[in-house]
Amino acid sequence: MRVINLPALLLALLMTIAMPACVANETVDAAPAADALDLAAGADTGTAVVEEEFQMGAITLTVAGRPLTVEWQDNASVDALRELLRTGPLTISLSMYGGFEQVGSLGANLPRNDVQTTTEPGDIVLYSGNQIVLFYGSNSWAYTRLGKIIGLNRSELEDLLGNGDVTAVLSLADTNTQEETVIFDFNNLQNQ
Repeated sequence: MRVINLPALLLALLMTIAMPACVANETVDAAPAADALDLAAGADTGTAVVEEEFQMGAITLTVAGRPLTVEWQDNASVDALRELLRTGPLTISLSMYGGFEQVGSLGANLPRNDVQTTTEPGDIVLYSGNQIVLFYGSNSWAYTRLGKIIGLNRSELEDLLGNGDVTAVLSLADTNTQEETVIFDFNNLQNQ
């Protein structure tokens, strides 16, 4: 909870409203300032409360105990994966396949938009709607792209993924919704 210095906030608000009018030589409606003062029903008690809600949803990937940096795609499959992870982390047993990839079951079906793709080391794809595949080599098949591991070269990816089965953990960076309450104190306006 934060207590805000109301005179400073009002001055900043008025400057924000008045400055464009001075520069543009136009008249500005002062109604937004009045609305800003009546931020909550609690204004008649001398305080106003504003609640802000922040939701975090960055997907993290750890393989064999090593956190990896991933650039995730902006698509329905990644959105559905994020929703799946809201219930908690997902531990996946990955198995080597073909000498170029690790594959494991997600335990759920995700929406897919398979496209014929030639993968590169670091690519993360969805296969058959319910399998996640991490590449340390290359293959050509119809996949839905999920993301790409960055910051590791081919040799580092081969060392991490090419020496036997591994465990991967997918999770959200912060699965909690955080609320912040801000209180404006109208009673302490004198002598400030």
